[in-house]
Amino acid sequence: MQPEYSFIVPVYNRPQEIRELLESMQKLIASIPFEVVIVEDGSDLSSEEVVKEFSDQLDISYYYKENSGPGDSRNYGMRKAKSSYFIILDSDVILPEDYLSHVHKFLSVNPCDCFGGPDAAHPSFSNVQKAIDYSMTSFFTTGGIRGGKKAVDEFQPRSFNMGISRKAFEKSGGFGQIHPGEDPDLSLRLKKAGFTTCLIPDAKVFHKRRIDWNKFYIQVKKFGMVRPILNKWHPGSARITYWFPLFFILGLFFALAALLAGEIFFIGAYLIYFLIVGMDAAIKYKSLYIGILSIKAVIIQFAGYGWGFFMSAIRIGIMNREPQKAFPQLFFKKVSGV
Repeated sequence: MQPEYSFIVPVYNRPQEIRELLESMQKLIASIPFEVVIVEDGSDLSSEEVVKEFSDQLDISYYYKENSGPGDSRNYGMRKAKSSYFIILDSDVILPEDYLSHVHKFLSVNPCDCFGGPDAAHPSFSNVQKAIDYSMTSFFTTGGIRGGKKAVDEFQPRSFNMGISRKAFEKSGGFGQIHPGEDPDLSLRLKKAGFTTCLIPDAKVFHKRRIDWNKFYIQVKKFGMVRPILNKWHPGSARITYWFPLFFILGLFFALAALLAGEIFFIGAYLIYFLIVGMDAAIKYKSLYIGILSIKAVIIQFAGYGWGFFMSAIRIGIMNREPQKAFPQLFFKKVSGV
């Protein structure tokens, strides 16, 4: 039976994550034919044996290629896929049972060429993972877009949970070699080419993300570094909100300095904000401890993103350096071919 959807999953040294993802795919309740394409991106820890365990239950294929980054691996997988609609997932997600049902129902009424869904924390996730998830999805931190906000004027799907039509893929050439940032870059290119993008609020995934503070800081710092590059590539895409994390951290330093000078007003404003964040997270997860951890996650997120954005804004926006030369660590070399 010809699949209607092809799940494309690049993986790098994470066989256990692939196992958990495939187990969740076995539980999908939609009676819609789909296939799974696993692309091993030059891993030392192979997922091939794990994939073989599911070959009797799922329409699944496995490919190994030289390491060239997640964007190139997704393109590779889409070229191998059979359906006319691809669903891109990160290896560190788990699908709810109704995921594909929500996707299919939405697209049947609102066809679009590129879609994205929100992410959430699974009950089994650690306290740190839940705090990080809160920081990345809350209305009080990111405006709630990644957490399922419905009123989004220019939603840019993220590749941990992103769909794209074959037509849009072939027209755009798929993902570029920058990482992170390859997903908003593709979304912006698709928009310029006249394709539509949609947010499907009910098509959520459980996204593990980073499991320690240092990795989380590095991740969000890279997010900040990428944004001025995307602003340069896509004139008109810049938003004042991209500066907010930097302003937040600079303001926090100012408030602390003012406190040392005997002025408590500014630090008081920050304490009120942290109280709101902590209480909101505590209520959401029914845990005061996660509420406290969420405050820490917010500070790390804003500090990492703000510093990365500032460095990149100087090198890219003011010094006008070429992105690949200014930040070579953000770019992969393409090796998969056509």
